[in-house]
Amino acid sequence: MADLLTHGGCLCGGVRFSGHTAEATALACHCSQCRRWSGHFGASFRMTGLQIEGDAHLRWFASSPEAERGFCATCGSSLFWRPFGREAVAVSAGAIDAPTGLRLSGHIHTADKGDYYEIADGLPQFAGDDEDETE
Repeated sequence: MADLLTHGGCLCGGVRFSGHTAEATALACHCSQCRRWSGHFGASFRMTGLQIEGDAHLRWFASSPEAERGFCATCGSSLFWRPFGREAVAVSAGAIDAPTGLRLSGHIHTADKGDYYEIADGLPQFAGDDEDETE
């Protein structure tokens, strides 16, 4: 897939965004931060050239020394994860407009997954930091 323009937004519509993605794949992250952030596990994909409308609603939270998470301050929608000092942003797959064209390609941080579910879809699994992270 070559440079697809993607659009999305939060639940209340206060934050809208667009950007480019080179691949139509998403990764599921099972780390404890993503599970707390999303309520289960996170699924996201890489986006470049992010353009945001509704900055008044957008808030950023430094969730670790390496990265921050963007969310809508009005409705609470989890929208972005970005490492400090890099252009690419991980966008929550559930925040983009349908049809998404996305397919889940694997699972990361599976060693930290919740104890209440199993990963049984047959996709590749990476236990920890050995994979180039998306979230």
